[in-house]
Amino acid sequence: MQEYSDYQLILLIKQKKQEALSELYDRYASLTYSFAWKALQQEDGAREVVQSVFVRIWTTEAEFDPNKGHCRNWIITITRHLAIDWLRKQRSLSSQVVSYYTAEKLQRVAELAELSVESQVEKQMLKEQIKGMRAFLSQQQLQLLEHFYWQGYSLSELAAHYQEPLGTVKSRLHQTLKILRKHLLAGGGEW
Repeated sequence: MQEYSDYQLILLIKQKKQEALSELYDRYASLTYSFAWKALQQEDGAREVVQSVFVRIWTTEAEFDPNKGHCRNWIITITRHLAIDWLRKQRSLSSQVVSYYTAEKLQRVAELAELSVESQVEKQMLKEQIKGMRAFLSQQQLQLLEHFYWQGYSLSELAAHYQEPLGTVKSRLHQTLKILRKHLLAGGGEW
């Protein structure tokens, strides 16, 4: 199986060939774990996310499209979404015991939960692309991107945080992404 490309392995996985999943796991488990650990800063959570990533690849009907990017990025995207889900689940569980924490302890817990949600590799690639776009965005738009994409807050959580209607937050995010898309496409990047 080592001679197969990532895409060929994905096609074999869709045919339920366990050897293909095993090979894909061998190729990407450490990257996936590293990404999850950096996002969660918690070993058991990172292991849980890695397991969920490969279960999702095995069971999902969604297909990897090699024309849209590398398999590595597809796997990291799955990992990112599952890590965010894990963080939200932990946030939900921790909100049930909020009364036991002081304001300082809650701030520290929030800081720990908000540590890098992206691996250094993906962050660096995306930040380099977006770095040049900062001049086109307001501080409020940059903060919205940071909260939504890097820290994993949902739109509903952001609406509550900003004390604004959900539609306003959605609209602001949409406009921000339109600006980024416009300038990335003008610069020859893909979006």
